[in-house]
Amino acid sequence: MSTAEPVPAPDVVFAALGDPTRLSLVARLSDGQSRSIAVLSADTELTRQAVTKHLRVMEEAGLVEVARVGRESRYTFRPVALDAARAYLEMVSRQWDDALGRLKSFVEE
Repeated sequence: MSTAEPVPAPDVVFAALGDPTRLSLVARLSDGQSRSIAVLSADTELTRQAVTKHLRVMEEAGLVEVARVGRESRYTFRPVALDAARAYLEMVSRQWDDALGRLKSFVEE
C-alpha cells in the first residue's frame, strides 16, 4: 500500500460499517491475515455470492483490499479506513466539547 492511496471519506466508511454482516467480516479480517471468499463464507449462513457483495461494498469504502492469488481473490483489512473515521469522530468530539464549554461559560455569566 503506497502513501498516495486516497483516504476514504468517513461517511462512506460509516455506511459500509452500518451492516452487521460487514462488521462481522471486519472482525474476521482484523487480525491482518488475508482470506478468500470461501474461507470468509465458511461457518456462516451466507452464500459466497452474498459475501462477495459485502466485500465489494467494503472495498469501495477502503476497508479491504483484494489481491488475486492463483484462481482466488484474497481480501485483507485496511485499518487506514478506520483511522480516517476515528479522526473524523475525534474532530466532531472536539467541536462538541468546545460548544459545551462556550455554553457553560455563557450560563455561568
